[in-house]
Amino acid sequence: MQLNFILTIIDRAKAEFVTSIYEELEIPLVLAMLGRDTNAEEQLDKYGFQSEEKAIVAAVADSEKTNQLIKNVKRKLFIDVPGYGMMLGIPIKSVGGGRTLAYLTNDTVHDNEKVEMKFEYELILVILNQSYMDDVMQVARSAGATGGTVIHAKGTSGHYAQKFFGVSLANEKEVIMIVSKSSEKAKIMKAIAEHTGPETPAGAITFSLPVSAAAGIRDALPEE
Repeated sequence: MQLNFILTIIDRAKAEFVTSIYEELEIPLVLAMLGRDTNAEEQLDKYGFQSEEKAIVAAVADSEKTNQLIKNVKRKLFIDVPGYGMMLGIPIKSVGGGRTLAYLTNDTVHDNEKVEMKFEYELILVILNQSYMDDVMQVARSAGATGGTVIHAKGTSGHYAQKFFGVSLANEKEVIMIVSKSSEKAKIMKAIAEHTGPETPAGAITFSLPVSAAAGIRDALPEE
């Protein structure tokens, strides 16, 4: 069966409503996180967001519930219209044990699904030292990125990172999420690594995840 890690990025004022839509489908694990746009004025121009303060609502669901969740959020929050938020479905490769799988699927038996591993767009995650967000996003935009959402975090694996990269991950961190077409991903990641990578004060580490379903990012996605 195919499970997806679903992310909904929305104005904070709508987070509780989004969470209720997740819960209507009896999705057992729903997480809410706080974030903000990397450039509020640019995002307002591009997507029409009303506020730079964002909530990221996350959950795990099978492909059927993923499709239903996106459909419900589109219907109730108009998330397919630029300015109302965005949704991403990220395929999960493995789950830690049968009891975990039973919990995440409400103990429902599914037939095996053949998953097509070609994805048109991806989610780039950038982990960087705090206060260098603007530097990283300037480089990312110069390589074709249209914007991103940032979450504050703290690293805990400082000793190995300091030995390997020359920087410490035990400091305050920021995580930037950038949605990109797969064809443009490598250029963006290369630019970040070359100009703001681990050997620079920004200390940016990047990796990407495939996106299997999405809504609300019209400039990155083909028209339905």
